[in-house]
Amino acid sequence: MSNSSVQSVDRAIAILEILASKGATRVTDLAVELDVHKSTAFRLLNALEQGGLVEQSGDRGRYRLGFGVVRLAGAATAQLDLSKESREVCRRLAEDVGETVNLAVPQDGHAVNISQVRGPSAISGHNWVGQRTPAHATSSGKVLLAFGALPLPRELVRYTPATIVTVEGLGLAEIRERGWAGTVEELEVGLNAVAAPVRGSDGSVVAAVSASGPSYRLTAGRLPEVGAILAAGAREISQRIGYYR
Repeated sequence: MSNSSVQSVDRAIAILEILASKGATRVTDLAVELDVHKSTAFRLLNALEQGGLVEQSGDRGRYRLGFGVVRLAGAATAQLDLSKESREVCRRLAEDVGETVNLAVPQDGHAVNISQVRGPSAISGHNWVGQRTPAHATSSGKVLLAFGALPLPRELVRYTPATIVTVEGLGLAEIRERGWAGTVEELEVGLNAVAAPVRGSDGSVVAAVSASGPSYRLTAGRLPEVGAILAAGAREISQRIGYYR
């Protein structure tokens, strides 16, 4: 990113902060605050307006924060609440299963892990938090695909010889019916995982809770047993964030 682009981002952030503290403000006053020409301030406001982050108020020539800011804040708060409310359950699941437990949410076509608890048997120090993982090759991603929280990828990339690269092979209908999804060395050789859906207050699937471990310990034969444990934990997390059924 060029210096001019970074400067524009800094100025756009400054505009949002000014509007947050002062409310509806004229373009001229924003230009003075930023120490830029009025045309520069207007260009920045126009870009922010297209993104829904600012909008013109009833007073001509004045701008205020737009609904897009509320949407972003709500999404951030929801993820923070989800991570916080699921923490205790994930700790218990990691203890019961003996493997690393992650909580993943859908983001930009991927499953993104927002929380991780290592189980007592975990031998790897790998941290999955913040990582974007391919939906079709992970248990969390398969759950999010099966329940419509993620769109089907245009291309199913092969990561290992066991990676499933056809939509039919993913068994999404079966995942919906049994309530959990598993992967057997589909993302990494020697790594298996199983996941279950977490529902929001409206009943839609908003996340997936998963357990992953080495294939010699979290064997394919154990996946149904662990899947049932995770499904129960996922229902508890769902209730904690407002889902009742």
